[in-house]
Amino acid sequence: MSAVTGTLVRLKLSLLRNGLRQSAGRRAAYIASTVVTLLFAALQLLGLILLRGNAHADAVVLLLVAVLALGWAVMPLFFPGGDETLDPTRLVMLPLRPRPLVRALLTASLIGIGPLFTVCLVAGSVIAVAHGAAAYAVAVVAVALALLVCVALARAVAAANIRLLTSRKGRDLAVLSGLVVAVGAQVVNFGAQRLGSAGLGQLDPAADVLRWVPPASAIGAVDAVSEGSYGTAAAQLALTGLALVALLAMWARHLTRLMTSPDGSTLQAAGNSSVRERSSTGLSRLLPSSRAEGLAGTPSRTVTAMERSLRYVWRDPKTKTAWVTSLAIGLIVPVFNALQGTGSIYFACFAAGMLGIQMYNQFGQDTSAFWMVAMTISSTRDAYVELRARALALLVITLPYTALVTVLTTAMLGDWTKLPEVLGLSFALLGAMLATGAWTSARFPYSIPQEGYKNVAPGQAGLAWISILGGMVAAALLCAPVIATAVWVNTSADGDAWSWTLLPLGAAYGAAISYLGLRLAAPRTAERLPEILAAVSKG
Repeated sequence: MSAVTGTLVRLKLSLLRNGLRQSAGRRAAYIASTVVTLLFAALQLLGLILLRGNAHADAVVLLLVAVLALGWAVMPLFFPGGDETLDPTRLVMLPLRPRPLVRALLTASLIGIGPLFTVCLVAGSVIAVAHGAAAYAVAVVAVALALLVCVALARAVAAANIRLLTSRKGRDLAVLSGLVVAVGAQVVNFGAQRLGSAGLGQLDPAADVLRWVPPASAIGAVDAVSEGSYGTAAAQLALTGLALVALLAMWARHLTRLMTSPDGSTLQAAGNSSVRERSSTGLSRLLPSSRAEGLAGTPSRTVTAMERSLRYVWRDPKTKTAWVTSLAIGLIVPVFNALQGTGSIYFACFAAGMLGIQMYNQFGQDTSAFWMVAMTISSTRDAYVELRARALALLVITLPYTALVTVLTTAMLGDWTKLPEVLGLSFALLGAMLATGAWTSARFPYSIPQEGYKNVAPGQAGLAWISILGGMVAAALLCAPVIATAVWVNTSADGDAWSWTLLPLGAAYGAAISYLGLRLAAPRTAERLPEILAAVSKG
């Protein structure tokens, strides 16, 4: 066992060392992230020490450790490539038994910035609640148990889902990690504001439950010893130890299955390929069949292009991530501001703005496959129909979602008289962004790399900024007539009687401006097909 453990520890160190040798940029990024992480850990440790003596210190540290454990649990799902040793199938050809392998991998997992960060937070947590020599003695055991439970939890989750994480769906899940971070940051910000206004006492009910949930129960044991409840502390420590044993057993069971059973996912995929070929996505079911014939007896280009765009949304990882992020942030900003009592119904227009961005760089999502689209465009009319189909596919999602966000924000604020006005502004903004997005897609196309987390190919960042920022500013200027009308309605003495007119006005203006933008972008698209193909093929 010691030989296996030593070998895997050296392997982990070699992976870290060799990874840093690949490039100076990678070394700089690793050093910078390490410094930032350690600085944050030191500040957290200092803050927890200063929390010592507070009446609600136990509630804060119990919640903190529970959130920390949750982070360890989801980390393998969203960052499977962050640690090469998370994939045990790489060792399948070696003559290793599960139990020694579990011990060796668990030991190797304690090497890294993550475990060090965890030790700092858990150590600060026990310092915040420990009082007396007995509590500090239990704290040493509690820190070790909490760390081992966090690491074992991450390993067990990774082993249980390794088939998913190494598949296309797993890569899609990894790409969505940025969305999880963004949404989590909003939730943390909202919770911090609520605690700042209502006090830490709101955490007490949750803490009463979490003190019996591992690994927070180990911190609860330290608090129990400080209060003289030695029986409670023993039960909480025993519960944490049992959780660790259960996680190790589950990890070993999954390792055994991974190391001894064949992967039948490819066979299943081959068997179901014909079914998948005949099936369509949930969004494309809203459309008629792509085989529908036009007036001339030829397949409808509009329906075919719409279905292709919707399939990108459903299947392409980068396109899916961009859409899910826009949908989530477009809902979070107005809803969270409304929940905090500081929101405005006009924040609902944020949803239209976030979704309208998806019209920009329409050809970049095709990458080098754009040549197949370019071969079918022989005139300005073909280019217009292609752009119109992509805009219609976007409207299939954006129109109902924008209306939903606006109605939801209005219901939370109770300002129903403003609903037609805000809907009209949202539709006008959406139409303006469709118009500018079509033009910038033809004038400033850029490539989207299919691998990694970058959304712009090297050397094309300037094009992306010009396309998005310039287009958004132009869209805001194009909406000036509708915005001016809304200002007049809100400042005029009898403006309330005319506020409902902004809904048809905004909808009609948005449709007209989007039609004009597509018409102006079509000649540019037809003329620049070779340049567009070269630009989107660099990733």
